[in-house]
Amino acid sequence: FLPQVDSANAGRVLASDAAVFLKKSGLTDLVLGKIWDLADTDGKGILNKQEFFVALRLVACAQNGLDVSLSSLNLPVPPPRFTDTSSPLLLSGTASSDLPWAVKLEDKVKYDAIFDSLNPVNGLLSGDKVKPVLLNSKLPVDILGRVWELSDIDRDGMLDRDEFAVAMFLVYCALEKEPVPMSLPAALVPPSKRKPLSVPGTMPLIPSSTKESHQSLPPVGILAAKTPLTQ
Repeated sequence: FLPQVDSANAGRVLASDAAVFLKKSGLTDLVLGKIWDLADTDGKGILNKQEFFVALRLVACAQNGLDVSLSSLNLPVPPPRFTDTSSPLLLSGTASSDLPWAVKLEDKVKYDAIFDSLNPVNGLLSGDKVKPVLLNSKLPVDILGRVWELSDIDRDGMLDRDEFAVAMFLVYCALEKEPVPMSLPAALVPPSKRKPLSVPGTMPLIPSSTKESHQSLPPVGILAAKTPLTQ
């Protein structure tokens, strides 16, 4: 990766060059800022080879649902993924389209049954209809906010059948004490949604996205008193 951001071959990476490169990871600016702070140990705005390696490892940790912290560096994780169709060295979105979907067929049948029971309109469920199911999991609201943000892949405030399956998959992972990732792993992106994500720059990079994710869910009090759906 280093030659792509160290064009002068000086053995170091400037903050501006690194920012452009790291944004291709699909992680939010908030997470990338934390990664930079941990990698740039002396706060000079420049990474040497070792520090750049640390940044890449932290990107891989975040993409696989691990905490962005120095204690995660020794954990086994796959290499970081970056969306860049111009470079053969990087995994482009087209390569990830060949990955099998992480949602198993037998689970998808279950998730589809729940989806249909919620009376979708034109094949879509609003946040109001999804929210009781999410709350029924008894997971913390901040986790449910992240589940919603990751599953609403096209950012339209509604979930279609595939997006709902992603939400259910993430909820069940969280119930099994598996961490909800900070960005949607390539294998979890539904095959029907993969082509648009292969274009660099389509991932929204909003610094306050983590705050907004909770607001994109309907207010917590509205439906909490409704009878929970039994799954």
